[in-house]
Amino acid sequence: MMAKPNFVMIVTDQHCASWLSCAGHPVVRTPNIDRLAERGVRFREFHTASPVCMPNRASILTGRYPSVHGLKYNGCALSNDARTFVETLADAGYDTAAIGKSHLQPFTGIPAKRLKDKSPDGQDNEAWKHDFAGLDLECPVHYEPDERFQFPDSYYGFRHVDMVTGHGIECGGHYLQWLRKQTPEWKRLRDPNEQFGHNYSVPQACRTIMPEELYPTRYIENQTIDWLKQRKEQTDPFFLFVSFPDPHHPFNPPGKYWDRYQPEQFSLATPISAFRTLAPPLAFAHERFKAGGVADTPQEAFAATDRQCLEAMALSAGMLEMIDDAVGSIVDQLEFQGLSDNTVILFTSDHGDYMGDGNLLLKGPWLRQNLHHVPMIWSDPIGSRGETDVLGSSIDFAPTILGRAGVEPYFGLQGRDLLDDVANKGGRDSLLIEFNDNVPRLGLTKPARTRTVYRKDGRLTVFAGEGYGELYDSGLDPSHLSNLWEDAASVDLKATLLEELSVLMAEAMDESPRSFYRA
Repeated sequence: MMAKPNFVMIVTDQHCASWLSCAGHPVVRTPNIDRLAERGVRFREFHTASPVCMPNRASILTGRYPSVHGLKYNGCALSNDARTFVETLADAGYDTAAIGKSHLQPFTGIPAKRLKDKSPDGQDNEAWKHDFAGLDLECPVHYEPDERFQFPDSYYGFRHVDMVTGHGIECGGHYLQWLRKQTPEWKRLRDPNEQFGHNYSVPQACRTIMPEELYPTRYIENQTIDWLKQRKEQTDPFFLFVSFPDPHHPFNPPGKYWDRYQPEQFSLATPISAFRTLAPPLAFAHERFKAGGVADTPQEAFAATDRQCLEAMALSAGMLEMIDDAVGSIVDQLEFQGLSDNTVILFTSDHGDYMGDGNLLLKGPWLRQNLHHVPMIWSDPIGSRGETDVLGSSIDFAPTILGRAGVEPYFGLQGRDLLDDVANKGGRDSLLIEFNDNVPRLGLTKPARTRTVYRKDGRLTVFAGEGYGELYDSGLDPSHLSNLWEDAASVDLKATLLEELSVLMAEAMDESPRSFYRA
C-alpha cells in the first residue's frame, strides 16, 4: 500500500500571479519556484476567495467563503469552532506544523476603530455570543517575555507553531523572541529610521541595516529546514505550512537583495492615463494624491507617481528573490532527506497588490486582477505536468489536499477538488469573490461590501450601497480599462453576469450543520 503523501504548502504575502518568471514576467527571476512548476501543474487561472490577508487565509484553511467561516475582514479572528483541513489531517494521523505568518488572529494588539459606540452598559451588543478566549494568541503581549511563548496543543489543527507576525523588519512573534537573543542591537535593526542612504521616494521604502541572516525570510527558511531535519526518523506523514510575510510592504529587501533590480527595468502596463473610465475609488486616490493627502494607515492603498511605482516594483522583486532562494533551500532539504518522492509541494499567495495598476500601490476595495489573481503551483511527484486554465479558488485547497491525502472531507466544504477538474478537463465556469471591510476606504461612503462574479471572459462587481458597479468584457478589454456598467449596448452581458452572481451567492449558503431531526 502506498504511503500517504507529505505536503509542504508555501505561501507568500501580497504577491501577484504574474510575478514569476514561469508565468512570463520579463524581469523577475524565480528559478526555484519555476522548478516547482516544471515538476507539477501551474494554474494560470487561480484566484482568491477574498483579496485580503485574514479572510483569504481563513478561506484557504477552511475551504469556505469569508461570509460563511466568519473572518470577514481584517481585525477579526477565525473562531475556534471553525474546522480546518489541517485539523482533519491531524485527526487522520498527520504531523502538522506552521512556520511563519499565520494571521488567523489579529497580531497588532491595537484596538479597532469602531463606527458605532458600545452599548450603554459597556458591553459589545452583538447578534452572536462570542467566546473570545484564545483568539489573541498572535498579539504582541505574548511575545514580550524572553521565554518562548507556548501555543496550545492544536492551533487550528497545527501541532507545532513557529509564529511570525507583522511584515518586513518589524516582524514579531517567535521571530522577535529569537531576534532579541541574537544581538543587543535588535531594537536598532528594527527601526525604519535607522537605514542606509538611498534615493528612493516611494513611501515605505527602507534600506534596512538588518543583516540578511537576521531577516524574517531567512529565519523562516532556517526554521523550516530544522523542522524537516527533526523528522528524519519519523514515519508519520506530515503537512507543513510555510508562510513568508514578504513581498508585502514595507519595501525593505535586506543586504544584496536591495539592488538586485533597478526601477528602470520595469514598466507600467496600465497607468492611470490608460483608463477610459475611472472607478470612484481610483479617482478618489488620485484626487487625494494631487491635494497632498496621504492614506489613513500604512496598510491603505495610495496613488503614486510613475517613478514611485517602478521603485516599489524593484524593491518587491528583491524581496521575492530572497523568498525564491529560501524555496530552493527547502526543496533541496526535502531531496537530501529522501522525502521529495512522496511530498506534494504547493505554492501560492494570500492575495496580490495593485503594483502600479492605475498608479496605485498596496490593496483596497477597488477590485483588480492584480489583487485577486494569485500564483498556484501544485508540484506532485505522481501528478500531472504542465499548465492548466482550470478556474481555481482559495476555497479549493481544502478539498483538493484532503482528496490527495485520501482523507474524508468534512461536511460544509464549499470548494472543489482541483485534481479531479484537471484530470477530467472540467471545472467551474465562474467563481465568487467577496470583499468586506470594517471601515470606509478610498472614498467609499461606508465599509465596503462588494461581490464579484469572475469568468475568464468577463467580470462584474457590485458595490453595495454605493450606487455603481463595474462590468468588463475581457475579450474586448483584457486589461479592464473601460467600465461597461452604464453602457446601453452591454445590457445583455450585464444581465447574464448579474444572474450568475445571484446564483453563486445563493449557493454560498452555509450548509453546516446538517439537520439532526426531521421537523
